[in-house]
Amino acid sequence: MGGRGEPPDGTPEGAPSGAEDEYRSVVFDESFVRAARLQEYSAQERMTDHTPAVRRRPSPHTGLSRQALALLLLIALAFATAIFMGVRTPYRSPLTERPAEALRTTVVPLAPRGEVPGAADPGELYAHSQAAGFEAGAEGIPWPAHRATAHFSDSQVVAALTYARDYIVASSLDPAVLTGGAVDAVRSLLDPGQLDQFDQSIEHPAADGRHAPTGWLVRFDPARVRLADPRIRMRGSLQTAETDADTLEVTADPTAVYALRPAVAAAGARASLFTVRRELRFRFDREDLRLHQVQLVASTVQAGPLSCSEDSTARFGPLLAGQHAKAGGPAGTDPYAPDGAPALCGTLAPSAQPRL
Repeated sequence: MGGRGEPPDGTPEGAPSGAEDEYRSVVFDESFVRAARLQEYSAQERMTDHTPAVRRRPSPHTGLSRQALALLLLIALAFATAIFMGVRTPYRSPLTERPAEALRTTVVPLAPRGEVPGAADPGELYAHSQAAGFEAGAEGIPWPAHRATAHFSDSQVVAALTYARDYIVASSLDPAVLTGGAVDAVRSLLDPGQLDQFDQSIEHPAADGRHAPTGWLVRFDPARVRLADPRIRMRGSLQTAETDADTLEVTADPTAVYALRPAVAAAGARASLFTVRRELRFRFDREDLRLHQVQLVASTVQAGPLSCSEDSTARFGPLLAGQHAKAGGPAGTDPYAPDGAPALCGTLAPSAQPRL
C-alpha cells in the first residue's frame, strides 16, 4: 500500500513524489539566485584570494537612489534661490511703489524794456548775445560727475541723468513739439501716473499751476512764428541727489535760445532771439529707472521777450524784431481759488538781448 496521500498503485512514473512536493516551496529559481545580495565565491577564488566564502553583490538600485537624491537636492537649491532672489530683488512690484507726484508749474513771461533787436542773419544775433558760447542742441548739456549713492548704484544714477536729459531734449529741441505738433516724444517719457495730468494740460490748458503746457514743454504759436535756425543754442547742468532709500532726484537748469522769424515772413524780415530758462526737478523710483521714464514734479519757466498781458499758458507768442511789449500787466488771479497760481511777470534785462 502506498504511503499517505499517494495513489493506491504508487506514484506514477515521471511524476514528482510527495517528498519532492514538500520541498518545492524552498527551491529557488535562476532569477532569484541572480538577484541575491550574497553570492558564493568559486573554489578557485577562495584558494587564490583568501576571501570569505560569500561576497555582497552591489544592489541594482544604488545608482538610481543617488540620482534621485541629487535631483531632490538640485530642486531644493533652485527653490531656495528663487525665494532669496524674490526677497532681495532691487525692483519692487509696481503695487508697492508710491503714486506719481503731480507737477507744479510756474511760468514767468519776461517783457523787454524797448524794441526787440533783430538781424537778417541769425548767426549774427547769436554772436552778439550771451548765447555766443552756447553749444548747439543737446551738446549744451554736458554729463556731470557722478557716483553711486547710499541706496542706488552708479549705473542707476547714470540712468536717472540720461532719462532727465532725454526729457529736456524732447521737450525743448524737438521741432514737432516746438511748432505745436505731436507731443508723443515728450509723453512717452513720463511716468504713467502723470499721463492724465499731461493730457489734460495739452487738451485743456489752465493757468492753475498744474495744467500749463508751457510748464511741460516749450511750444510756440505756429500761426505767429517759425524757427529761423534749426540749430538751437543751449546751456544747462544736471545734478543728482538721493532723497530717501527709494528715490533719486535730478535737478536741471537748461537755458535754450531760439532764433525766430514771423510765420509769414515778408521780404527782408529780420530774425530775433527768444530765451527760455527752465528749472526742472525730476523724481525717479526704481520702477522709473527700469522702464526708462521720468516724473517731472516741479517746473519754473522764465521766457521772453513776451508781453505780460499775453497768456503764455498754452504756448508762447514771442515778440519779434522791431516789436515792443504791449501795455498792461498779467491777467489777474483769484487768491481764493484752491488751485489759483499767482500771476507773475518780469522784465527782460537789456543784457539778455543781442547788442548789435
